[in-house]
Amino acid sequence: MTIATITTARQNAPAATPAPPAASATSATPATPATPATGTVRLAHDDGWFTVCARGLLTPGRGVAVLLPDGDQAAVFLDRSGRMYAVGNRDPFTGAYVLARGLLGSAGGRAFVASPLLKQRFDLATGACLDDEDVSVPVFAVRVE
Repeated sequence: MTIATITTARQNAPAATPAPPAASATSATPATPATPATGTVRLAHDDGWFTVCARGLLTPGRGVAVLLPDGDQAAVFLDRSGRMYAVGNRDPFTGAYVLARGLLGSAGGRAFVASPLLKQRFDLATGACLDDEDVSVPVFAVRVE
């Protein structure tokens, strides 16, 4: 079993000077690595594109659950490098709709979300479970307009 590390950036500042506040932004599927902080996030769904939210409402490193027109759910992520991903929000091991609450990380250069329940990792680009090759979640194309 491979152990992946989840890293966070830390800002060093002199003790007398407070650090500036972090910029707000978040994401979805492998859209462009430097996705602009403005615009509208859209997911490919059925035969068209479904509007999710304003890009500025997303926070890097955090997921957002999205209710799709057919009643299903997607989990949209913006990683700290600005790449957006979207996968199905349902954890196939438990049936709970919780992947949007999972932790982002990488293993072998592959970005993943770890389920907050049983910690299985799902590749954000392919949806494949990194811990059980017979399991996967759906993947949605994401773009910012």
